[in-house]
Amino acid sequence: MPTRRDFIRSAGLYSAGFLGLRALVSNPLTAALSEAGASELGFGPLVRDPAGLLDLPAGFSYVKISEWGQEMDDGLLVPGMHDGMAAFPGAEGRVLLVRNHELESAWLDYSPYGKDRARLGRVDVARLYDRGGGVRPNLGGTTTLVYDPRAKRLERHFLSLAGTVRNCAGGVTPWGTWITCEEVNEFPEPDAERAHGFNFEVTPSETPGLNVPVPLKAMGRFRHEAICVEPRSGIVYQTEDIGDGLLYRFIPATPGRLADGGRLQALALREQSGADTRNWSERTFPVGRALAVRWVDVDEVESPRGDLRRRGFEAGAALFARGEGAWWGGDAAWFAMTNGGSARLGQVFRYRPSPDEGTAAEANTPGTIELFVEPNDSALVSNADNLVVAPWGDLVLCEDTGSACRLVGVTPKGGFYVIGRNPTPGRELAGACFSPDGTTLFVNSQTPGYTLAITGPWPRARG
Repeated sequence: MPTRRDFIRSAGLYSAGFLGLRALVSNPLTAALSEAGASELGFGPLVRDPAGLLDLPAGFSYVKISEWGQEMDDGLLVPGMHDGMAAFPGAEGRVLLVRNHELESAWLDYSPYGKDRARLGRVDVARLYDRGGGVRPNLGGTTTLVYDPRAKRLERHFLSLAGTVRNCAGGVTPWGTWITCEEVNEFPEPDAERAHGFNFEVTPSETPGLNVPVPLKAMGRFRHEAICVEPRSGIVYQTEDIGDGLLYRFIPATPGRLADGGRLQALALREQSGADTRNWSERTFPVGRALAVRWVDVDEVESPRGDLRRRGFEAGAALFARGEGAWWGGDAAWFAMTNGGSARLGQVFRYRPSPDEGTAAEANTPGTIELFVEPNDSALVSNADNLVVAPWGDLVLCEDTGSACRLVGVTPKGGFYVIGRNPTPGRELAGACFSPDGTTLFVNSQTPGYTLAITGPWPRARG
């Protein structure tokens, strides 16, 4: 198993080139789009995919793996609604993918147990978080895929977390695990036996089996979407997928051991209580200006009334428009707000922590939040959801829109370009992540549910 230091080093290599993205803010609305193939941007024009799954530039190809409904190695079926995902190093060059499934208990068509639940007996009930009273087991969770990138072949796949609800996105940790997030409404599922709306930690493994489902309750109960971790302190940043959501941080009592508990806080501007970053009615939140923050404590973090964000806002926290993707890159956390901006097409924020993050000394050296880019132009990007920092330093955004969803790259010099496009309108792309060696980009099509492993001449990113 790679060490904590190995993961921190890998994260640094993946994201070092992204620090130059500061150039975007000087003129974010006039950045160029390169689907036509400008030599300094992207990989050239897209070529129509005869199979209708993903149009890619010339020289790129994909392998389709782990499709909804296939029988897996544990005798269960691949669940549908593929969403957030991360890649981890396995033995002998293999890649371990841990993948979310954003499922509700009523969606039996996408169940890993079959429509009639005939395969439910194959699951260790002790490792099923919520049995739904034995009538309606919760269908969300994660699967783990073992993939050989040299042979471009899936070796095995299996259920790795079970009994949760609407596992949307999540994030990798520096110690080599996946945090999967439940995006849950205020009201419980029918027949639910336990509370939902929590994070769970999944340890990647090449051996089929379910993780013990431990809800990380101290991280809060809300509409979780994604997380990222500052490697230095172990502090976790969390997004909330709702139109009046907050940005949270979790200061663990023991860095690297989230189940030990900790303190939950929400981001507020230092000079303005209850700031609105969404820019919906008018552009009140500036683009390209790093603003000092403070963090407000929130109590009753298990929030049985589903009012955590409202209480945080009353305490001075800032509002964000559907916080979704999160990724740690270089010295900053990056967040996608899916419907922020005057056109409600999305925003990307950057948070730079204090050198004294999470301590009393940060009052003298506060962290800063910056609205990094807000294109308000669907030709550039439309409703970015998951995001990842590419090995060559660009940001890769997954679109979730009613039109043809794309993978959109953003260069350090401020250019936008299209990496791929799902030609079927409304099929959300999600879970973009790169293999540890940077040779393969994995991405999910949420419906009906399949994973693509994309290879090509990635080093040609900026000519």
